[in-house]
Amino acid sequence: MPSVISPAVATKNVLVDLEPQEVLGFFEILANIPRGSGNEAGVADWVVRFAQGLGLDALRDELNCVLVRKPGQCGRENSEPLILHGHLDMVCEKAEGVEFDFVNDPIELMIDGDFVTARGTSLGADNGIGVSYILALLASTDVPHPPLEVVLTSMEELGKGGAAQFDTSVLSGRRMIDFNWISDTEILAGCSGDVTFTVDISADFERAPAANTAARLLTVRGLKGGHCEFDIQLERANALQVLARALNAVLDVAAVSVASPYGGAQNNAIPADAEAVLAFRPEDLEALETVIAGLSRDLQQEYGVADPDIRLELVAAPSREKVFSVSAARRLAAVLLLIPHGVISWNLRVPGRVETSNNLGTIRPTESGVQLMSTITSAVTSRKHEVFDRVRTLAGLAGAGVTVEMYGLDAPEFPYRPDSALLAVASDAYRFVMGAEPSVEVSQCSLELGMFSHRVPVADIISIGTELHALHFLRREI
Repeated sequence: MPSVISPAVATKNVLVDLEPQEVLGFFEILANIPRGSGNEAGVADWVVRFAQGLGLDALRDELNCVLVRKPGQCGRENSEPLILHGHLDMVCEKAEGVEFDFVNDPIELMIDGDFVTARGTSLGADNGIGVSYILALLASTDVPHPPLEVVLTSMEELGKGGAAQFDTSVLSGRRMIDFNWISDTEILAGCSGDVTFTVDISADFERAPAANTAARLLTVRGLKGGHCEFDIQLERANALQVLARALNAVLDVAAVSVASPYGGAQNNAIPADAEAVLAFRPEDLEALETVIAGLSRDLQQEYGVADPDIRLELVAAPSREKVFSVSAARRLAAVLLLIPHGVISWNLRVPGRVETSNNLGTIRPTESGVQLMSTITSAVTSRKHEVFDRVRTLAGLAGAGVTVEMYGLDAPEFPYRPDSALLAVASDAYRFVMGAEPSVEVSQCSLELGMFSHRVPVADIISIGTELHALHFLRREI
């Protein structure tokens, strides 16, 4: 480990006995630097200082993307340059009941059998472990490599916002190895694209009726959640749409006021929790408890295989002075229910893979009401845009100022190229090192590969990685 790394950054050394230490040492350092999407300034500054400490050219841009250049070494000084890519940010998710501040607290690493995991939170191995391999290459003095152009993007997990504005004109390489894959037995040679959008819904705020003196927090809990691409076909419940079903149910049986809807961790994570405050007349409590208990039983039957721990609860809560108008609450529930979520079409060219899907990911309060955020993933750009048009049509039918806007990068797909020279080299290297045939993967996921192939343009790209499980959520299922 190079001396430029301050040992004070990683104080617990949980991974100190694991190999390869030249990689896992960096991973532990990254775990100690908060780096949720949109909060990458600290980790970007650290990478720049680290690289400059090695005598390398390094800089970061306004959105905390980092570019590092390293000359070739060990006889490869005059070779064609190679771009290495990863992303600095991570999805911030925590277990129910865990108190954790992702803006300030370091991830608490732990070893669970054969797995490195985190105590009560997401781990950040997506893409922390990939970035760690790249940092190890930057620090190496004996690994032969051509001139390197290292691009570490920000907000990859939030609409690919950093990559959308990164100045690709500064890159001279036309080959790229991405380090954002999830298996060390596969070489990723093609992937989907995606687009993220927001839906703004006005609350038409009003004061809660004077008779509504009782209040409860309606919660959706116990869901597995998951990655919006790798797990979307598993038919798990979407907490936001479950919340919408519950809101419709209670609005049908009593004069209920709705306030403070909130849910989901991030646009590209299947939402595992959601909540809203209900204000109502005390004499309606029994009817509300009955309808929520009935819906909860129905949900446990519906999701007994995919999400067996799903539950709805009403818990004590302070009342709210400002609530949604009845029509706005109905409109919110309708839009939440009708935005498509899950698999929309299967890929007939790559059997067994999802072609197009949508993940309705978050609901957040705004000054005028709420904003939803959702991500469409597709191997076919026109199909992706068709789903976006469906949502815009829905917004038009909902009326009352419901608006839909594209967010971040409209990321194109990266088509599979069987004749890729980089894929051939990587396959030969895998056979030499592992003594086995690699699996060449064409994935339903959306990475930033398509963006680089269109904007640089990079002519040849592959993605590699190490074994990851439970991306974007907490439970490990193997």
